[in-house]
Order: sequence, then structure tokens, then C-alpha cells
Amino acid sequence: MESRRGPLKSAVPSNTVSPVRRCSRTACGRPAVATLTYVYADSTAVLGPLATYAEPHCYDLCAEHSERLTAPRGWEVVRLLDGSAPARPSGDDLEALANAVREAARPQKRAAEAGGGGPRTADPMEVARRGHLRVLRSPDN
Repeated sequence: MESRRGPLKSAVPSNTVSPVRRCSRTACGRPAVATLTYVYADSTAVLGPLATYAEPHCYDLCAEHSERLTAPRGWEVVRLLDGSAPARPSGDDLEALANAVREAARPQKRAAEAGGGGPRTADPMEVARRGHLRVLRSPDN
């Protein structure tokens, strides 16, 4: 389109506009890491990995705002896990780790009674073994 003054410019060049998608929350300038979509028919808010393209009815959120997200009363929040993100340990994982540490810390005599039979390797630092876990002697002793 031409005007009397010459061709119209469709955009004003600016150095302050970043190609990185930002959080949709007001006054938050952090980079977006997740996309929020509302499914009104099911009263559900779906929070998933950052969408490939910015959609008009979706909201991009930074890590802080995506973790603190709450839904209106009566709504459900569905959080879709990103396959590339490390999974957080569950309560079962932490309990299994605590049990393994307790078992490894038992005195050697009790471990032998339980069928451990003492160290099975020639490693002089190894005190006891339970499955793939080893108890090592302190380097100071």
C-alpha cells in the first residue's frame, strides 16, 4: 500500500524486542518454559512443555510461574511431563534409598547373619556389601 508520502512500513525496527518467548504474566520478563491451555468444557487447565508455536489462546509461563500455578476452585490442573526434563524422585524412591542406607550401615556381624557373608571382593576399603551397594572404610582408618 502506498500513501502520498511513500510506501508504508509495516513494522518499526526495535532493538528491545527479543526473539525468545517470554512469560505471559504481567511484569515478568523471564523466558517461557511451559505452555498453559484451558479446556473450558472439562474445567481443566493443562500445563505442558513449551509449545512449538505461540497460539493466541495459550499462555507461556516461566519456570517459577508454572510451578506455582493454581486453577480456579472446582477446576483440575493436568501437568504434562516433558520427556527431556529429569523426573523428580518419588516417595518410594526416597524410602528405598533410606532403607538401603540403613541396611548398609548395619554392623558387619549382623550382615553376615543375614546371609551377607562379609565382603566378597579383595578391596581392602570395603567393609560390607548389600546387593550393588558397598560400605567403605573411612580413608582415615
